[in-house]
Amino acid sequence: MTQLEGGAPAAGGAQDVIHDIGYRHYDGPRLGRAYARRSLFTQSLRGAYGLGRSVKSKVLPMILFAVMCAPAAIIVAVAIGTKMTELPIEYTRYAIIMQAVIGLFLAAQAPQSVSLDLRFKTTPLYFSRPIEAVDYVAAKFAALTTALFVLTATPVVILYIGALLAKFDFSDQTSGFAKALLAELLLSMLYAGLGLVIAALTPRRGFGVAAIIAAFTLPYGAVSSVQAVASVQGDKDVVGWLGLFSPITLIDGAQTWVLGASSSFVDAAGPPNATAGVVYVVVLLAAIAGCFGLLMRRYRKAVLS
Repeated sequence: MTQLEGGAPAAGGAQDVIHDIGYRHYDGPRLGRAYARRSLFTQSLRGAYGLGRSVKSKVLPMILFAVMCAPAAIIVAVAIGTKMTELPIEYTRYAIIMQAVIGLFLAAQAPQSVSLDLRFKTTPLYFSRPIEAVDYVAAKFAALTTALFVLTATPVVILYIGALLAKFDFSDQTSGFAKALLAELLLSMLYAGLGLVIAALTPRRGFGVAAIIAAFTLPYGAVSSVQAVASVQGDKDVVGWLGLFSPITLIDGAQTWVLGASSSFVDAAGPPNATAGVVYVVVLLAAIAGCFGLLMRRYRKAVLS
């Protein structure tokens, strides 16, 4: 017969014993979804730079961060040392020039942020708590966006501080600095969204890294090549429209039209007219929103898995 812990027999059972193994109910405060969302954001942001992880995990993001900032520090040193009257590079062009470093950082950290959860099927554990798919997606999206913004905005801050130390015109430098911060934010949101979508579709981290590098490198190479051909043929309108088909040229065209930045396109063409400028902005915002929507669709399925 079954016996309870005190030794009293229970009817209708074998010789089993029910033990009290000391589990306690949680009687503390229930912090809710907002706290869980903030915690997931903080954890993901720290993880993007290897904080709270092994030393090996810190090496690559910290090296890329240093590589991203080093040219800005050199530019500032040269500008001050040679007594230039202005910086040799516009604030808004710095990220365009350093796009390879940004792409490598994204390729390394986007899969780290989401692929492992999907590969080891731990996402249902998140949703067993008071957190929903939108909380998970928003936290991951915001964390990677913030990590990319820190990566791209820090060298711009270095350039700005250097310009002020060199006593360049304050209003001009501040205006350019503010425009660059807005451009870096848009770039960070677009890159974070695209990177997370690709990583969420490829649970194996290695495949995710390769897919992200290909998704950002191949379109840029193709667009640049066709733009060069169009430029040789003298068709600058085509050069301007082609920028819609690559993430970095999309950012370049949008900031050229909205912020008045100089374009990095072939022949510095930029959007050929106001209509094209509006299309660049609409496509950019639609791409960011679309990435968030695709992530929501992906993780609604993860809730059920």
